[in-house]
Amino acid sequence: MALGAALAMTVAGWTGAQLLSAEQADAVTPPVGFTADDLPTWQTNGVVWAMAQHDGVVFAGGTFSSIRPPGAEPGTSERGAVNFAAFNAATGAPTDCRLNFTVGSGTATVRALDVSPDGTTLYAGGTFGAVNGTSVSNVAAIDIASCTVKTGFKVSVSAAVRALDVTSDTVYMGGDFLTVAGQSRGRFAAVSTTGSLTAWNPKADKVARALEVTPDGDNVVLGGDFDTVGGRASHALAVVDSSSGGVTKSYGSTFIHRASVVKGMTVDSTGVYTAHEGTGGGVFDGRLALNLSDFNQRWRDTCLGATQDVAVHGSVLYSASHAHNCSSMGQFPELNERQHLLAESTGNPKPLLSWFPDTDDGPSGTEQIGPRAMVSSARGGTDYMWVGGEFTRIVTHGNMKQQGLVRFAAGPDTGDPTVPDEVTASNVTGGDVKVSWRASLDEDDSKLTYKVYRNDSSTPVGTVTADSLFWKRPTVSFTDTDADSGTAYQYRITASDAGDANTSARSAAATVTTPGTPQQTTVTREATADSYVNAGSTASNYGGHQQLAVRGTSAYESYARFSLPSAPGGMTLTKAQLTVSTSTDANAASADSHRVRLVTGSWSESTVTYASKPTLDSATLGTLTGATSVNTDQTVTLDPAAVSGELGGDLDLALTSTGTDSLWLWSSDRSAASGPRLTLTFEVP
Repeated sequence: MALGAALAMTVAGWTGAQLLSAEQADAVTPPVGFTADDLPTWQTNGVVWAMAQHDGVVFAGGTFSSIRPPGAEPGTSERGAVNFAAFNAATGAPTDCRLNFTVGSGTATVRALDVSPDGTTLYAGGTFGAVNGTSVSNVAAIDIASCTVKTGFKVSVSAAVRALDVTSDTVYMGGDFLTVAGQSRGRFAAVSTTGSLTAWNPKADKVARALEVTPDGDNVVLGGDFDTVGGRASHALAVVDSSSGGVTKSYGSTFIHRASVVKGMTVDSTGVYTAHEGTGGGVFDGRLALNLSDFNQRWRDTCLGATQDVAVHGSVLYSASHAHNCSSMGQFPELNERQHLLAESTGNPKPLLSWFPDTDDGPSGTEQIGPRAMVSSARGGTDYMWVGGEFTRIVTHGNMKQQGLVRFAAGPDTGDPTVPDEVTASNVTGGDVKVSWRASLDEDDSKLTYKVYRNDSSTPVGTVTADSLFWKRPTVSFTDTDADSGTAYQYRITASDAGDANTSARSAAATVTTPGTPQQTTVTREATADSYVNAGSTASNYGGHQQLAVRGTSAYESYARFSLPSAPGGMTLTKAQLTVSTSTDANAASADSHRVRLVTGSWSESTVTYASKPTLDSATLGTLTGATSVNTDQTVTLDPAAVSGELGGDLDLALTSTGTDSLWLWSSDRSAASGPRLTLTFEVP
């Protein structure tokens, strides 16, 4: 069957960010091209070492024996997949191509994958002796259309293949091997796409781990553990002619630290980008950019924490590492934990760009490196970044379990910034109030907008924009210059990303009382009792339900009781507002108008039914209109004169309607904060 034919599978039990459409991520900070919202992706039961893609299908190779759905525990709903699997880039589900890479003795593994420029053939390298029972020797060619081994491509490689790059007529490979097709080769070799060995033989003295053919086809950039290539000193990195194998550019023994090696590599139209791993102190663990024009250094990223792979998308270089100290770059200092995914401009590594999704290191028994491979793939008009490795959790998703694979889309961005914390409010000179808080964090947007709300108003009293990063969350402040004297205030803050696409919940309240004689005060009261009655079930009581209902035909009526304070000395009630919240029920919103009326008869939350419903005053205190959205607050301004007569006692209100479109509201049984609330404003006449 074809590699690109996707299985129709249901993703069950997924609690991750859901892909909603092909909409782009307008809320991320440019030039980052992906959100930090991890998407539902099938998992492996082992390590993913290599990835490639073609036409919206992502290929993953490694050391694993099965795959399972997102959210599934190890051993649950597994499907056999021996060291290889192919996935629909847009859904995260496997295709119907199954290839098993096996070996007669020892452990088989796939360490390198690459697709031919014409998109017809997938080449795989590693340590294996057969693919679906067809004998091969550490390298194989797969026909993508039929998902079968190309038996005509049969090359004997003496040891592991760790790197591949394919042109229209040549397969370049690197690894541990010393012979290919029975001929001596120094860890790098090339064969034709039909399997014939070429004379290309750069002769490295130690393991080869990465290689890339330059876009013009003239040179091949080599990376690995080696100290010499073609007899010339060139530690870990060299450039050779693509035809002769002769050294085009060497880097001596000091360009890259002697205890550092190249683990991954990629190219774009202007540069070569390498991923480095070091052992010991003072090593080079970061990324390197070389200009294609002369292969000289463009920039060097000296973050510590071994880098395993790099991928370019647009003008951004994405990297998989376990970075723990980027202070030498003027970025984050030594961390108590690792940051495994980073992004930086291909033109300049400073500053790090705002893209910080994170995994864990992986389970004991592995090297605990975390991510090891990256590839971007487009499908259905949306770009996706796929990451593979030995990780088992997504740290930035509440340490959610997810093994071996994860992916991110170009949009939509659905992740809310964190809730602002450490909120304080204090009096300052002139009777103003200064509100301060610690900046929030958003893994794909460094510039956030903060809205300051006073006394639970639905309209902010101020807006502030500030930058923050996970290692640098500054204190942000706003001064309220419109505060009245002698008045108690509560302030809460929300954080939103670009365009208010995603907004956090309101922060905890910070309280302050301004000095002087109060001119105004605002009091909020939550319902002490609420219920509704139903004409369709006249003997039923709904006092314990989490929702309230209002409708004219067939009738629902809702009631709420509030314990009101007396008016503060010298003040009168000037404003009264009832706030209710539509529920998340699909039918909660209503196009009808709903009247607020005084309850004049007696009722009890635990006993009221339609048959015993209380009498109501005929006057309308206020009218609720426009409640056309679910899970939103709705505010009704009430007649303050009618409410004033109930000050110092209980105020019972009813919501009624003459229409047929029902309105469903949260009751206080769900939470006092989402049930009916009454806000009273008192002022000095």
